[in-house]
Amino acid sequence: MKKLLLTIIVATLAIPQLRADKGMWLLQLMRQQNLEDNMRKLGLQISVDEIYSPEAPSIKDAIGIFGGGCTGEVVSPNGLVVTNHHCGFGFIQQLSTVEHNYLQNGFWSQSYEEELPCEDIGFTFVVKITDVTDEINSRIASGKITEEQSFSRAELAKIGKELFDADNVEGKKYMYPQLLPYFEANKYYLVYYKKYTDVRLVGTPPFAIGKFGGETDNWMWPRHTGDFSVFRIYGDKDGNPAAYSKDNVPLKTPKHLNISIAGTEQGDFAMIMGFPGSTSRYLTAEEVEQRMYQKNEPRIAMRDVTLKIIREEMEKSEDINIKYASKLARISNYWKNSIGMNKAIIDNKVLETKLQEEADFKAWAKSIGSSEYANVVEQINACVREMNRTQYLTTLTSELIGNVEFFARNLSDGNKKMFDTPEKIAEQMQSYYSWLHNRDYIHNIDRRIAKEVLPLYFELTKPEERDSYLNEVEKKYKGNLAKYIDEVYDNSILANEKNLKKFLKKPSLKKMESDPAYKLRTAILSVQRELSKKNSEFAKRMNPLHKTYLKGLMEKANGAPMAPDANFTMRMTYGSVKPYQPKDGVTYNHYTTLKGVMEKENPKSSEFIVPARLKELYDRKDYGDYALPNGEMPVAFLTTNDITGGNSGSGVLNSKGELIGLAFDGNWESLSGDINFDNDKQRCINVDIRYVLFVIEKFGGCKRLIDEMKIVK
Repeated sequence: MKKLLLTIIVATLAIPQLRADKGMWLLQLMRQQNLEDNMRKLGLQISVDEIYSPEAPSIKDAIGIFGGGCTGEVVSPNGLVVTNHHCGFGFIQQLSTVEHNYLQNGFWSQSYEEELPCEDIGFTFVVKITDVTDEINSRIASGKITEEQSFSRAELAKIGKELFDADNVEGKKYMYPQLLPYFEANKYYLVYYKKYTDVRLVGTPPFAIGKFGGETDNWMWPRHTGDFSVFRIYGDKDGNPAAYSKDNVPLKTPKHLNISIAGTEQGDFAMIMGFPGSTSRYLTAEEVEQRMYQKNEPRIAMRDVTLKIIREEMEKSEDINIKYASKLARISNYWKNSIGMNKAIIDNKVLETKLQEEADFKAWAKSIGSSEYANVVEQINACVREMNRTQYLTTLTSELIGNVEFFARNLSDGNKKMFDTPEKIAEQMQSYYSWLHNRDYIHNIDRRIAKEVLPLYFELTKPEERDSYLNEVEKKYKGNLAKYIDEVYDNSILANEKNLKKFLKKPSLKKMESDPAYKLRTAILSVQRELSKKNSEFAKRMNPLHKTYLKGLMEKANGAPMAPDANFTMRMTYGSVKPYQPKDGVTYNHYTTLKGVMEKENPKSSEFIVPARLKELYDRKDYGDYALPNGEMPVAFLTTNDITGGNSGSGVLNSKGELIGLAFDGNWESLSGDINFDNDKQRCINVDIRYVLFVIEKFGGCKRLIDEMKIVK
């Protein structure tokens, strides 16, 4: 069986396919999968070694993880990084105050000294990628680990550290390893990362440019958002990662991207490199339905009420607007994504496509006499049916904690050793209080949200699905959960400083455990733990089934290249600049211009305000070197690249490997793309690098940044 699997993988990686723009490809497999031939047919002019080389600097070395969930690119010899505005949004918000509202007004540093240090931010480079599949399979064969352990992230982390510790790679003290499964654990790779933690804000457009269109335009085309921000990586004098210090210097990187302002035309080659977060391309039809009805629907329902309250509160003052801007963006993003995904699954007939694929797979399995393959889809589906309600409740509980900060950042019945002395109890309570009452938390807004979300949780669950304490609460308060919430938010030790100080005079475990917030949080965690146990048991059954299913799909593909699902590791996607038709009689152009910004202007809507300075530049047509041949100013463009969350901020490269834009969104019609790629409708929305440079130089007056980039025409 192992020899057969090896044959399948080798065949899958070896035979070319005419069209391969669908897929998030592993850099280390580009040659085995013959992607270079396919990419050249679309227009690639450089070699794959210039894209990725384990021996010499390549484009890979200019791309990194920005923050915890985005991508960024180095665009100068001095560690200058560009990414999306929405990727830098939370960090810009942390630096903003009413007196210095960088979110609202933008920020442009005029020297290194003016660049602003950011807390809790990092930029992470990929140093080394190693195939360790044989090592993992050997450990399974020898009994060192079980098949079940080969799916465990914790077990793989231990093995990854062991292999890393045994490696004599230069500069190891500044690296860390990550070992992950690919192709549903049919392959394993060990990746070495180097993370820099001194990252500073260099420049950002105002909200009216960086977030133009707001929630209304999110996931939509045509788009006119200048979704970019600029940061810089600093290291110690030797170029190594170091905590913030005034003595740190801008990082000298082995590779940075050149920038092209030659522009794009329909049909031009486009390549994206970044860190796509998660896709699920190999789900069965019943698993897709589970995503729709057990995950997306409860998420939408819970976030509906939260978003309504946050929007109302943000309109009351500039201070609240600053404090809740990042929360609104975070909560609304996948609320709208879930809505769009469910619609796209139906509109794009994803379920029908999946069912046909399953029928074809079963017929093929029977033709080769494999009962293992022939029965695997039904085995997966049987498990799905059993776990549907558990998935629904898991989503509800996660949303309950995720939407209400007092539930998420609160006391728990965790490690009792943390509370085994009065001194430790006092220390932990003070820590909890500081964590909860951060600069962006407003107690009474959170109370409003809790009064809506907790009753909805009760409405969508059955008594036997809740913790007994919650049922007792409902009975005690005769269904008046708003009254109960008021008592929790008024009387908890963590409700206010007065309550905390009173507790700290004589801290005790008994007092802490009688706290109403502690009891509520403990009840929610109790439910969450039970659901987690059930999900773990389901995973033990599902993991080997998915591995078998994908192994069969790879064999059935007969060598055609297949890309593993995204897992927030570095990938490359390629395609071309291309318009699309969303529906009959409607055709969208492949680019937008500044004229569209002016046409969308609505001074009564915070989402469509146009800065006076931008209107002045538009009226004078003062675009510098960045205008189209017809004199218009480009803003955004479309490509057929395969992207998902995590690709935000990824550089869009032309056929020469030069930066032409930043990926920042997908289109509404293709929000089922994480499950099933649609060649006709799937598009990646990108901010044109010429608009980025225009805003930096002409709007922001920060030509010093332009001068340190290498710009080619």
